[in-house]
Amino acid sequence: MQVLRSGRHTIHSRKLKNRGGQVADNYDQYSKEELLRLLRERDRKPKFGLVWERNEIEHDKSLNDDFVALDFDPALSCGDAPFENLIIEGDNFDALRYLRMTHAGRVNCIYIDPPYNTGNRDFIYNDHFVDKDDAYRHSKWLEFMYRRLTLAKDLLAEDGVIFISIDDNEFAELKLLCDQIFSATRFSGAFVWRRRTPSAMKTDLFSSDHEYVLTYAAPGFRFLGVEKTYEGYANPDDDFRGDWIGGDLTVGMNKDQRPNQFYDLVNPETGRIYPANPDRIWAFIPESMQRMIAEKRIVFPAKKGLQPKLKRFKNELKRDANPVSTWLSEVGLNSEGSREIQAILGGQDFQYPKPSSLIEVLLRASINENDLVLDFFAGSGTTAHAVMKLNVEDGGKRRYILVSSTEATSDAPNKNLCRDVCAERVRRVAQGYTNKKGESVEGLGGSFAYLRTKRIPVSRVFNDMQHEQVWQALQLIHGVPLIRYDQSVLVQLSGNEDDRLVYVPKLSKATLGQVVRLAHLSGRLVVYSWQPGQIKQRVEAPNVAFEKIPEFLVSRFGGMAR
Repeated sequence: MQVLRSGRHTIHSRKLKNRGGQVADNYDQYSKEELLRLLRERDRKPKFGLVWERNEIEHDKSLNDDFVALDFDPALSCGDAPFENLIIEGDNFDALRYLRMTHAGRVNCIYIDPPYNTGNRDFIYNDHFVDKDDAYRHSKWLEFMYRRLTLAKDLLAEDGVIFISIDDNEFAELKLLCDQIFSATRFSGAFVWRRRTPSAMKTDLFSSDHEYVLTYAAPGFRFLGVEKTYEGYANPDDDFRGDWIGGDLTVGMNKDQRPNQFYDLVNPETGRIYPANPDRIWAFIPESMQRMIAEKRIVFPAKKGLQPKLKRFKNELKRDANPVSTWLSEVGLNSEGSREIQAILGGQDFQYPKPSSLIEVLLRASINENDLVLDFFAGSGTTAHAVMKLNVEDGGKRRYILVSSTEATSDAPNKNLCRDVCAERVRRVAQGYTNKKGESVEGLGGSFAYLRTKRIPVSRVFNDMQHEQVWQALQLIHGVPLIRYDQSVLVQLSGNEDDRLVYVPKLSKATLGQVVRLAHLSGRLVVYSWQPGQIKQRVEAPNVAFEKIPEFLVSRFGGMAR
């Protein structure tokens, strides 16, 4: 039996069999002594899979059974409602539980750049940095990632994909963990990204200049294709069809295989003859070749000894069907990401930000123009920057949800990465800014709602949940852009003529009248109320559904899987 150990976690295989050699599923027949013997034998034999010391590490303080709500902060939001994009400040475990309630099965792409667990104060667990000497360093990281990735899986759409940046510190462990969570059959590949130049590398015996992007896809996912590079394309003859490059006009076959493509090619303008090659025939039959010549798609060389070329136009190229593993090796560098942060935020110090070009390339190849992107390790907000760049490029309406913590610790209690770096960067990119050279940079447009997670004990949900929190959750569940709670109206209304939702915070004769009026309109209507029974007595229509608050939200939120 093979056993592979890494750090303080173990990968191995184990089966427990009864006295007849079959896998045991009923222990009533065993005596106490026999059960003890079987338990000891089981503990000695490892099972297949990734195992880490969950019971030995300090219990994750983020784990709880509380309900999670979101509070809207208008002062830190960007632009005007309705808001299509969200930036959420808080523990991403809480944020993911909330998003599972509102966005399950609706996220098209997840990109995350989690802590790499290098031991150099890059990973905070239970408000403390995990260093290289921590005996449970790898187990803490695995437990931390397991909780979050399990929730993330529930958010992916049927055609969704998740990209995870990682380096060699936890690559092997993360691969096995994702195989367990997403299924090994959904593994699409590990793309290699070159993160720095040789001059920036260490001078020790071995220096790593790359990272990986692990990719797992839902069954319905297909890459849209990878943009080709256009190096060498030009338009020296001012062809109206645009830039082109000369391509080979022959194919690797002989005259016996394709006799109708074995002939002498003649330049109709000069009469120069290009003899047939018995080992490489022309790519086209004579009739097609003459048509290509008439269309000025064949370039005849001025110098002797050269062969004619086929014009391959840039605007006629199709994307490659699927990326290769080294696809990202020449896309941006960490230094590019650092320059972006310095240009946008000035003196803000943020370690190793990803360049927006890296995420932009991933998104361009994997999502459509109206898709939703989630980043729950949002860091400096690079994912939102990439989404905005793509939307400007092709007029798309891609949306983003970013989740970032404050990263406050006992040593830095006032630190707020989400507010001061992530949201501020996205705001400046959207609205425009002045770079460190004093140059004005035009904004890319867009808006976002700034929200904070708030835990509410389940026993206190009925008393403590605010109407604003209910209204935000209902809008997100229905997939409509977020508008603020309006205290000046009797009922909150959103949606369109085909599908409306209404929230009744307080029941009165006037609110009943409004609901009755809405029920007589065409289209579907869902009424949310703390007292739906009383409204239902007045409204009887096949197009109207009723849900009780807060029970509806608590039921969708569900419990916390231990």
